[in-house]
Amino acid sequence: MSLIVFPAIDLKGGQVVRLAEGDMNRATVYGDNPAAQALLFAEAGAQHLHVVDLDGSFAGHAVNAAAVEAIVQAFPGHVQLGGGIRNREAVERWFDLGVSRIVIGTAALKDPDFVKAAARDFPGGIVVAVDARDGFVATDGWAEKSDMPVADLARRFEDAGVASLLFTDVGRDGLLKGCNIEATVDLARVTDIPVIASGGVAGIADIRILSLHADEGIEGVITGRALYDGRLDLKTALAVAQAAA
Repeated sequence: MSLIVFPAIDLKGGQVVRLAEGDMNRATVYGDNPAAQALLFAEAGAQHLHVVDLDGSFAGHAVNAAAVEAIVQAFPGHVQLGGGIRNREAVERWFDLGVSRIVIGTAALKDPDFVKAAARDFPGGIVVAVDARDGFVATDGWAEKSDMPVADLARRFEDAGVASLLFTDVGRDGLLKGCNIEATVDLARVTDIPVIASGGVAGIADIRILSLHADEGIEGVITGRALYDGRLDLKTALAVAQAAA
């Protein structure tokens, strides 16, 4: 079982950015052509892409829709999209436009019935974002911290048909501190749902270690800043992940 490497394209004001710890005021801009960036990742061999409408995460609805549509049209592989998707209409719209998987975070905590219904009606298409701040679920673009432990949210969707859990340690995201591998693997061990690691990937060592846990339920890893800053070579990351198979 090989690890899926998801290069990340985070969108703010139509630009490609990376945030530090999810703080919109700590954004680094890496480009103003998201579709072109998607093509660069494809040319390096990526078959999957993780896209986030950051503005949408706070607004509760799509804000960077035009940029997302351009990415979907340009990228030949599978696009996984998150950010402000909180109702059935939004889910259906994005699937109709060619998105492969929808990531739902805030609504997973606040409206679990909606998420379970979507997972049932779109088999393999719904990913639940388990965003952690100090072990508890963060919501609303990571601006709020709930009183629900991460494992409890994961267990809520055990039999719902959810494709994967996307686990992010918010305190590490965009800081190149290294992925919180221990917490990610611990989550995979307490649930039957595959887990995608995210937050803080610093280099090839993170990819290599996560790949060793692929048989324990680690499905993939999302990486952003390390790619943009040149600390991680995508072709190398894909090769290491594939070697885990």
